[in-house]
Amino acid sequence: MLSETFISSIRAQPKSAIAKDVGIYFHELDPAPKIKSSFKKSSTPVNALAANPTHIFAAQADKAVVHVYSRERGNQEALISFPERIHCLTLIEDVILVLGTAEGRLIFWEVCTGRQISTPASHLQAVSCVAATQSHLISGSEDSNIHVWSIPRLLSLTAPETHEPLRTLPNHRAAITSVGLGHSKSTTNICVSASEDNTIIVWNYHSGTLLRTFLLAQTPLCLAIDSCDRGVFIGFEDGSVQRADLVDQNSGLNPLYDTNLQATPVQVTNPPFVSRSTELENGATNCIGLNHDGTKLLTGHTSGKVIEWDTGRQCYTTELADLNAPVTNLCMISPFSSKKLTKAITIVKPKLAEGNYTFTAQLTSSLGRSRYDQALESQGFPVEMLEDAISRFSSPIVASSSDDEKLRKDNDDLRKVVSEQQALLKKMLAKQAKQKA
Repeated sequence: MLSETFISSIRAQPKSAIAKDVGIYFHELDPAPKIKSSFKKSSTPVNALAANPTHIFAAQADKAVVHVYSRERGNQEALISFPERIHCLTLIEDVILVLGTAEGRLIFWEVCTGRQISTPASHLQAVSCVAATQSHLISGSEDSNIHVWSIPRLLSLTAPETHEPLRTLPNHRAAITSVGLGHSKSTTNICVSASEDNTIIVWNYHSGTLLRTFLLAQTPLCLAIDSCDRGVFIGFEDGSVQRADLVDQNSGLNPLYDTNLQATPVQVTNPPFVSRSTELENGATNCIGLNHDGTKLLTGHTSGKVIEWDTGRQCYTTELADLNAPVTNLCMISPFSSKKLTKAITIVKPKLAEGNYTFTAQLTSSLGRSRYDQALESQGFPVEMLEDAISRFSSPIVASSSDDEKLRKDNDDLRKVVSEQQALLKKMLAKQAKQKA
């Protein structure tokens, strides 16, 4: 069985004296739910936690500060200050941290080089949520707008690109609470946004096309898209969870791309997940996450509880933890090992001045050694090289039939040349003897 883990964070200090000053928890989900470790001195708002294989990044509530924790050493590695308060953040390919600020800007920080890029205040209010792929970044704001950014243009070193979004998705009428990206690598990949106007909207962010609008009975606070992009799980203010289907199970056609349906809002009719009788004690659903195969849904609540749901039966399963303070973030960790060749052992603090940058990282595996490298690093000749050389000398040389034919032809040509030279020599000797006589 795969060992699945996740990271949770809370806002404000816990009320319990058992976990005093702890703000980030590292959980094991399978095979047995438990808290494996924790990190202190952190109070994290919603959408403000990110992790890669070596570090955890946590923006601090109402501060212009990001705490960086080392997962391998189990301590706080750095405290990074920024010019504006940080409202949200996300990681791109484990090496670029994107931060949304209270002034409507985006800050890009390359954690292995220290390079920092800041965009103009493109949003009129604070950036509330961000999500990214390798090529695009989606930013949602309290001003109800969603911007789509090109990451290669923002990070370009060769040309002075303008730091402006590719397009704006403006159909919401209230603050954006959450955004999520689909899992496709094609140009038809989707983006789903949730807003305080009690709607979620599905977009093709490559073209800016609105694909579907779903009407909700309550205000959605968070969402998660399943691994097949067939549905969206939504968390609400009353602590409930609901699923919105993106694909019609009884039809072979995808309704997202039916132009006749794109302009028609749809009411979500699926019932909320079945919970316990103490449902109201959980408080609002602040954050949501799915395990790697989509069978388990995790939610974090203002009561401090982390709850597991069964996505197949759409019902409550168990209470994983009670952290005694509002749970604001759930960061799911992939159970599969990373295939990247490098990892950041220590982060490089942001550098405001432009200049040369040094990429600081550690190789995760050997790049391979040549026979020459092996000979240099060994005492004397390596045994493998000696055995190979002896076997080459002792093995008979077997010539192929084509080689034999070529050699025979060369010998015949040589004999012909020798015969001609001998005949010429005899004629010269005979001529000399005649002249002497």
